[in-house]
Amino acid sequence: MAAIQLGLVGYAVQQAGTGARAAARTASHQETEGLYAARGRAAMSDWTGRRARFALSAGGEEVRVTTTVTIPSVIPGLGSLGEASRSATMPRD
Repeated sequence: MAAIQLGLVGYAVQQAGTGARAAARTASHQETEGLYAARGRAAMSDWTGRRARFALSAGGEEVRVTTTVTIPSVIPGLGSLGEASRSATMPRD
């Protein structure tokens, strides 16, 4: 069970990074900036996308998106094991 749980933690971290990069890439284009969360979620697997939150920080020359994924537990009765977050920064087009 511990090996499976560690695998889920690693997968959640990897998926958070994938979602952050896709969302930041979308947010860096002014015409699609409002679609960043949907595009980030689409780049992730279904089960991690449903557990993901996206936060956008836009500066003058760049955008930064932080994706946070709730890590599920494989132990019955234990809701989650915390969260995994990753950020990505892209220059504005």
